[in-house]
Amino acid sequence: MTVTWEELGWERVAAGVGRCRLPVWDCTAGLVAGRGAALLIDAGSSLGEGARLRARARELAGGRVTHLALTHAHFDHVFGAAAFAGAEVFGAAGVGEALTGGREELCADAVANGLDARRAREAADALVPVRHEVRGELTLDLGGGRRVVLADVGPGHTAHDLAVLVPGEVDVVFCGDLVEESGEPQAGPDAVPSHWPAALDRLLELGGEDARYVPGHGAVVDAGFVRRQRDALAARFGVSR
Repeated sequence: MTVTWEELGWERVAAGVGRCRLPVWDCTAGLVAGRGAALLIDAGSSLGEGARLRARARELAGGRVTHLALTHAHFDHVFGAAAFAGAEVFGAAGVGEALTGGREELCADAVANGLDARRAREAADALVPVRHEVRGELTLDLGGGRRVVLADVGPGHTAHDLAVLVPGEVDVVFCGDLVEESGEPQAGPDAVPSHWPAALDRLLELGGEDARYVPGHGAVVDAGFVRRQRDALAARFGVSR
């Protein structure tokens, strides 16, 4: 019997496209199923969470995760990555160095936000290399007519922000933490506030007016929400438009 997205606690966003909201930090993980291939977008906050995502994704996609896209280098999005052995790992240009050179900062941030110190250390030590860094845009063919576009749209929330466009009858854009619905967008020490509104303009160009935009935290939103958040960020950081 075929399992549905909802039965496994996932939200179906479009045909063959879904996401789940992970516990504790309400972080989004996305899945795009092709024929013989599947793309996971972000990997959760620990190796255990990554392993649970891997199992659910395999049930939904009918096979293993072959591609993993990391939207940015924050622990709640990347610490589960090592659970996806054999997957091709993608990120925005520069994110590989941000991960490998920033292990200690990532581990400390995870612990400061409540992750068990042993699990944080384990995940930081196991971080996988980003073999494919995207400059501009890159199209992946997942088979069965399913193509996705990876786009380096940052900097903004971090210095290296990746978005994922899934074209279809309804286009879907996975935004990472460039867009947050469940609270005010978080601007940590690695944010680039002066460029963040422009990054949201690029998201809107990528998806268009009728797309569904999946934020890094919170409910799926429309283009109007992204535009309002862009304007709010511009006002917050004093960025002229």
